[in-house]
Amino acid sequence: MEDVSEGKDFSFPSQEEKILAWWDEISAFKTQLEQTKHLPEYIFYDGPPFATGLPHYGHILAGTIKDIVTRYQSMTGHHVTRRFGWDCHGLPVEHEIDQNLGIKSREDVIKMGIENYNEECRGIVQRYVGEWEKTVRRVGRWIDFENDYKTMDLKFMESVWWVFAQLFKKGLVYKGFKVMPYSTGCKTPLSNFEANSNYKEVPDPEIIVTFPVIDDPDGASFVAWTTTPWTLPSNLALCVNAKFIYVKVRNKFTGKVFVVAESRLSELPVEKVKKALSDGASVSKQKTSSGKPNNVETYEVLDKFPGASLVGRKYVPLFDYFSDFSHVAFRVVADDYVKDDSGTGIVHCAPAFGEDDYRVCMKYGIISKGENLVVAVDDDGCFTERVFDFSKRYVKDVDKDIIQAVKEKNRLVKSGSFTHSYPFCWRSDTPLIYRAVPSWFVAVEKIKDQLLENNKQTYWVPDFVKEKRFHNWLENAKDWAISRSRFWGTPLPLWMSEDGEEIVVMDSVEKLEELSGVRVTDLHRHKIDHITIPSSRGPKFGVLRRVEDVFDCWFESGSMPYAYIHYPFENTELFENNFPGHFVAEGLDQTRGWFYTLMVLSTALFGKPAFRNLICNGLVLAEDGKKMSKRLKNYPAPAEVIDEYGADALRLYIINSPVVRAEPLRFKKEGVYGVVKDVFLPWYNAYRFLVQNAKRLEVEGLAPFTPVSQQILQSSSNVIDQWINSATQSLVHFVRQEMDSYRLYTVVPYLLKFLDNLTNIYVRFNRKRLKGRTGDSDCRTALSTLYYVLLTACKSMAPFTPFFTEVLYQNLRKVADGSEQSIHFCSFPEVEGKRDERIEESVNRMMTIIDLARNIRVCHNKPLKMPLKEIVVVHPDEDFLEDIAGKLKEYVLEELNVRSLVPCSDTLKYATLRAEPDFSVLGKRLGKSMGAVAKEVKALSTQDILSFEKAGEITIAGHLLKLSDIKVTREFKPPSGVKVEEMDAKGDGDVLVVLDLRADESLFEAGVAREIVNRIQKLRKKSALEPTDLVEVYFKSLDDDESNSCELLESQEDYIKESLGSPLLPYSVLPPHAVILAEENFHGVSNLSFSIILTRPALAFDTYSILALYNGNASFAQGLKTYLLMRDAHNLKAEFQRGDGKIKVGCVEGLPLVEVVLGEHIFLSASNYFSMQKVTQQ
Repeated sequence: MEDVSEGKDFSFPSQEEKILAWWDEISAFKTQLEQTKHLPEYIFYDGPPFATGLPHYGHILAGTIKDIVTRYQSMTGHHVTRRFGWDCHGLPVEHEIDQNLGIKSREDVIKMGIENYNEECRGIVQRYVGEWEKTVRRVGRWIDFENDYKTMDLKFMESVWWVFAQLFKKGLVYKGFKVMPYSTGCKTPLSNFEANSNYKEVPDPEIIVTFPVIDDPDGASFVAWTTTPWTLPSNLALCVNAKFIYVKVRNKFTGKVFVVAESRLSELPVEKVKKALSDGASVSKQKTSSGKPNNVETYEVLDKFPGASLVGRKYVPLFDYFSDFSHVAFRVVADDYVKDDSGTGIVHCAPAFGEDDYRVCMKYGIISKGENLVVAVDDDGCFTERVFDFSKRYVKDVDKDIIQAVKEKNRLVKSGSFTHSYPFCWRSDTPLIYRAVPSWFVAVEKIKDQLLENNKQTYWVPDFVKEKRFHNWLENAKDWAISRSRFWGTPLPLWMSEDGEEIVVMDSVEKLEELSGVRVTDLHRHKIDHITIPSSRGPKFGVLRRVEDVFDCWFESGSMPYAYIHYPFENTELFENNFPGHFVAEGLDQTRGWFYTLMVLSTALFGKPAFRNLICNGLVLAEDGKKMSKRLKNYPAPAEVIDEYGADALRLYIINSPVVRAEPLRFKKEGVYGVVKDVFLPWYNAYRFLVQNAKRLEVEGLAPFTPVSQQILQSSSNVIDQWINSATQSLVHFVRQEMDSYRLYTVVPYLLKFLDNLTNIYVRFNRKRLKGRTGDSDCRTALSTLYYVLLTACKSMAPFTPFFTEVLYQNLRKVADGSEQSIHFCSFPEVEGKRDERIEESVNRMMTIIDLARNIRVCHNKPLKMPLKEIVVVHPDEDFLEDIAGKLKEYVLEELNVRSLVPCSDTLKYATLRAEPDFSVLGKRLGKSMGAVAKEVKALSTQDILSFEKAGEITIAGHLLKLSDIKVTREFKPPSGVKVEEMDAKGDGDVLVVLDLRADESLFEAGVAREIVNRIQKLRKKSALEPTDLVEVYFKSLDDDESNSCELLESQEDYIKESLGSPLLPYSVLPPHAVILAEENFHGVSNLSFSIILTRPALAFDTYSILALYNGNASFAQGLKTYLLMRDAHNLKAEFQRGDGKIKVGCVEGLPLVEVVLGEHIFLSASNYFSMQKVTQQ
């Protein structure tokens, strides 16, 4: 393996760029597809975005989810084709062209020419494809852009035709009128989904208008309330609720008689005479509908009657524009949609501009089913010639003029304004109107039951979106208007005769060519609208021409599972063997969009859902909780975040958030940095620690590192090895289980906890072994264990963080024969070896013990460097106590700096038990019984609580309570004669830790030794030394009396040597030729003052032995030393190894040949020389 840089010098973004270039170099994605082509197919449907806009965080989120799942499926033995798709047709494209070219009306397009208009649309469709590909590639998503699909391609459009033809054959297509949300800005109807996406608070007029009742003896008028005065010219009926009681009332001051719902009498204005004028007239004051007047003073009730009795009564129309309908219109009808929570209980009906109006007027025969409905507003939202007083004027601009006209007719009872939430067009940002449009429909209501049943067959994450939001949408599904009177889209494949009696539906290009005799190469309007088909009834019936409409682009995207592979014209076997598709993923807003259209079309075509598994994500919002806005600049650009922190960090940040559970995410750039700091840097440091210590073996002249076989490692006697091996198997088991269930939001936290344990438990507790201080064999076992754990973690994380895992893998694979070229060509890890749940639980509890004991130290101001005498661990589980007092004991003592550990299974020796009901769990369940149950739970005796814990349940006041229903707390009870400040305890409800805080002089020297070691480690770090850098450490006392420090160093020699990995040398043995790396003086450290000196390892000589070589000739001895000091230390060491610890020196001019023995005449370090002297002295 190659050396690696420090974490602070490791640039995640630049490393990712290198990996991207390398993937391109080896054609990584194509190679993966080629290597897996013989495996079972995993079908993933990628919903097509519009390429007319740039990708944002919502796209990155959905793309990351898709990439994680498909990478995982590839690694678990599937062939996963991933083709990018583009939504090319529809309103977004046309609206942009309209703005660019200043197109205001449909006539403008006709003048320009449909061919020119459509080619303009085609020209901008792929404007941002390059930016999309760059962003998608940069975030690490593997998907095929070369073989992408486009909804404007001939093959895609042909399959859309086939889909429509099948629905037509099944009798699921019909033509009719539908009152729909209509955008006058874009001149097209919108789906309910689109209409619900942009609401604003706006003021609108509200007026009450009279409709005189024909032949009423009292001259009464019906009064109706409306907030859309522009619809009044098209009024054809008034609607009441047959079940309501209505009253006829007379205004005491004006004599006017009105008919209104009794419950809505308060809507009528209150009029009071203020003063008499000279001509006998009076001035009246009207209150607005917001007031709560006492109408009893103003009105007297003349009569009461049920609403049903009003049905059929005729009234005088407000305007004469529809006088030709007088024989059927201008009468009262009844329906339950009339409510008594607003208005007057009488609703004015304009069937061309209200969904309920249309339905009720159809029911009462005021209008007839078919295509003859008069719509007095054109495609641009302007009145037609029928409403001649206001023709060619935009309807919303005419409200004031219509109110004035009503007033002049003396038909205005009250006027005002109110603010309410109103839908606006999501593209043009103009107010929507409801307007009847002729359309072709899919009869969704016919298949509603099957839709609901098919929904049950699908698996959603999170499931509440399926069970609630999507189920409710399906349950209330209405027939789907699939046609649009537009230009740039897939044309409806309908050819119709002039008399409407003959219709031919094209299900293929071949059929069109066969019937028309015209070769077809493009299915857009300007390429086929001119094509006619001879009537099958003969020449006298003329020809059939294509209807002008195009498909709603949602019909195209809903056809994607078939059209993107040109089914049924190609890939028949591929489709039929793998339908429904395995997986889709998009945002929460698609429950009423793409998810819905997929389900409708697949149900109508095949009686099946379109997909089996679905992940639904929430919305990514700005940090302030508002929608991300380019105008407001309230979010950082994705490229900026990726360039600073890397794509892996961004991927992990958004995946490990509520957004994967269909909840909103407030995006914070600091959160991405947090992933780098808390996840990647610790992970990288664990990897770097492995590499450094593997390289150390070579530096020290030992055999290069190669990992020991995993079979051998499974039998390691080291408890932390056993734990990490088991934890790794648990990781693989969990990730497989959760990924197979598409629960990404549970996987990431588990992976992060595993990485945290790897760095803070395994590496931390095994530093001595990994550094070789427990012997070469044990070192290689520890390094091999860490190697395989990192390798497994990388493979498990590869779908989530494809770049970083590739970087690590490319270095790790250098010591493994037969490894795959890329980590993404590897199989996902299998559960291998035995999982030891007991040791995993014991280590988890051990970490809890360490955390609890540290908290006790903090509370009592006892720093970790101060040794304590004893820790008591209280728990009823004998197996755990055996583990903690046995194989885990050394780790607890070392981490906590405690001298002894005492296990205790008597849970009452140091604690009292108390039971409390969990109100959050029991409150709703028990209701009024909660009080009585709580009282008895709190009164449980210690023995009762112990029996409950053993049995796992207890019956109280007739209610069976489980362990999760009652909280049992253990409160510390100090032994008799011991004060709280001398001993304290903390617990987590499972284990209790008791720490003896009493001072012990015998522990003083150990504490000082820990302080000295701490100063040495900080000096190493301050000097920018790597952990693998070999140095020698010297101690120089600065005290007048050096005896205290000498005694301390002697008594703590073993601890210091074990901590440093080498002895702490007295300053007296510092060779004069040693290279000093760092030196620092310390004062007042437990009343000691001293200096620490760090040097490179330097040769040391036994002067007396060297003098003996030359019979006491000091000049010769000095010449030998000078020669040896000139030699390269590494080469000298190698020469001694080759000579079995001996070399002959005869090359120095004037010096006789001598044999120099390592460890007798010369030592490769002062540490070796000092150790030899210690042995000799003993």
